[in-house]
Amino acid sequence: QVQLVESGGGLVRPGGSLRLSCEVSPRHFLEIFTFGWYRQAPGKQRELVAQISAIGSRIDADAVQGRFTISRDTAKSAVYLHLNSLKLEDTAVYYCNTLPTPQPWGQGTQVTVSS
Repeated sequence: QVQLVESGGGLVRPGGSLRLSCEVSPRHFLEIFTFGWYRQAPGKQRELVAQISAIGSRIDADAVQGRFTISRDTAKSAVYLHLNSLKLEDTAVYYCNTLPTPQPWGQGTQVTVSS
């Protein structure tokens, strides 16, 4: 079973940037599973925004194309989400998890975009 701990969220102005981190335990799961970053805004369903496969292939959702970048560091046992050009509608709790079958969800990290 994978354990996931997200961090790095915060309050940022529109146009700003953040880097979210997801600590993955045990480490070798990064070499086996596809990982994704999801987000859930108030009153909305959780949605997948980016994913990276075990061999490093990336897919981004249309809503974040060109603004968000998913990456991973096997040595640090982490998956990252780099958020640039943030918009008000990016406000949400962000989670990482495996695909296609999720593991138990972590606590997520809150990203709030506000002027």
